[in-house]
Amino acid sequence: MNALLVLIGTLGFAGLAVWYFVVTPPEKVARTLRYVVPALVALLGVIMTLTGRIGLGAPLLFFAYALFARARRTASVRATPGQRSTVRSAMLEMMLDHDTGEMDGMVLGGTFEGRQLNQMSEAELLELAREVRDDAESAQLLEAYLDRRMPGWRDDAEPDDTARQRSTAEAGAMTEQEAYQILGLEPGADLAAIRKAHRSLMQRVHPDLGGSSFLAQRINEAKDFLLRLHGERS
Repeated sequence: MNALLVLIGTLGFAGLAVWYFVVTPPEKVARTLRYVVPALVALLGVIMTLTGRIGLGAPLLFFAYALFARARRTASVRATPGQRSTVRSAMLEMMLDHDTGEMDGMVLGGTFEGRQLNQMSEAELLELAREVRDDAESAQLLEAYLDRRMPGWRDDAEPDDTARQRSTAEAGAMTEQEAYQILGLEPGADLAAIRKAHRSLMQRVHPDLGGSSFLAQRINEAKDFLLRLHGERS
């Protein structure tokens, strides 16, 4: 009877684990495993130690501590500034989260000045799209956001709106501060950090992966600007 209860409990736990891995985003699963694995190793080490196998238990406890310390360092790095990119135009300030790929933005002028995009209704966003259609940079930034939040938004937009938004925007001259903000880096970041941030962002916004050609263009420009700047200063 006890064996049957253990079997049922094990199968139930396994089922819950499978369900968690299926419904949970991969990024969250990875964060969870960084702490679950050290905890399981530590538990095994404690059991080994308490049952008189300290020769096996002690190394497991040290290994668990090392895994936990590494997880804490990783979490600390992710929590520091530099995990969000900012791209500005005349009408919009758009933010892209490096870890999740989620976008949000603030309207800098016009009817919806001061509003956060995530707090606007779909009707308001379509109205904003019509309002910024003559500003190529703002139009393409908003298009990138709408493609993620409202994949079928073009069906409700006027044909002339989408035609204008798809035109290539000519970005203005980039500054050093803007380049760091676009890559989500602190001023003075080294070459390795610049290249790493660029690779990470391009995986989120590359047009071949369903991203935005305008954002990809600005990210490439920021990387080239900072690499060139480092070359001139070295």
